[in-house]
Amino acid sequence: MQAKVCISTKKRIDNDEGAVTFLCPKCGDYEIVRSSFARVNGLKYTCPCGFEGPN
Repeated sequence: MQAKVCISTKKRIDNDEGAVTFLCPKCGDYEIVRSSFARVNGLKYTCPCGFEGPN
């Protein structure tokens, strides 16, 4: 199993209790992985479909 990596920080989210994974709100095809650091600091991410978040 491959480790999950934050889309914004490129860091592994192993043992990151505040990390989340969800499907892209626009396309629903890609899994978005966000670390707690990226979430708290509102770091931008871009899905391969072109959707940018957080809104």
